Amino acid sequence: MLDHLLLRSFVAVADCGNFTRAAERLHLTQSTVSQQVRRLEDTLGCRLFDRSVRRVLATAEGERLLSYARRILALHDEAEEVLRNEQSEGVLRLGVPEDFAEAHPKVRLEVSSGLSPELLRRYHDGEFDLLLSKQMKAGNDCLAAWPEPLCWMDSRQRPALVRDPLPLVAFAPGGLYRQEMIQALEVNGRNWRISYSSASLASVCAAVAAGLGISLLPRRVLQSGHRLLTGESGLPPIDGIHLVLYGRPGLGQAGQVLQARLHQLCQSQAAADY
Repeated sequence: MLDHLLLRSFVAVADCGNFTRAAERLHLTQSTVSQQVRRLEDTLGCRLFDRSVRRVLATAEGERLLSYARRILALHDEAEEVLRNEQSEGVLRLGVPEDFAEAHPKVRLEVSSGLSPELLRRYHDGEFDLLLSKQMKAGNDCLAAWPEPLCWMDSRQRPALVRDPLPLVAFAPGGLYRQEMIQALEVNGRNWRISYSSASLASVCAAVAAGLGISLLPRRVLQSGHRLLTGESGLPPIDGIHLVLYGRPGLGQAGQVLQARLHQLCQSQAAADY
């Protein structure tokens, strides 16, 4: 393993082109910097600098090492910063569906996104302090719930509705929209096939716009590349689902502020949908 202290001296000399100025930058003596560079050279078994010229220049091996050294030092500094923050700040753990990601406070916020059934399981297992989840019916222990209308979407430029079997763009197995879409088409007697599947909302929306198939999605994610399919399309109407907010009792001030912000966000979103 390469010692980050030796790498820091190496990078300083490479940047300054001089051991004296590098030592001033690092607040070390020149002899210490020289010793650290030589230790690094001994470790790697090659010369990193050409010291025969007035301005110290990196050798070919030194030039190759330089970019790696910068990245190693950057990661080292980032890791130290993260660990300092973990020790000095509180942590809130928030689970949200992928199409919701809004956060605030001064504490460090851990946000996990994914499919709602898995997020709900993790909340009940104690992994989250707050949770936004998509459900057909709200649980008895939720704080609040808002209806979220769903609609059928097709590509505006490359419609897929006329194809047989009907190509579907869906979330990965386990997603609410996927099951509702398939069940509705089965009842309607339509032939269908899954043409594209992804756990990413952005990927699903892009696939629909590209003409890979139709999909059932929240009305609010409708984009310019999509065409809203109305009742005239022959597709069955779908009851909406619910966006549900969960929160653990005894949250601190920051948690209560975030909970209130999430409640406000969902309330305004529900009002905009209708």
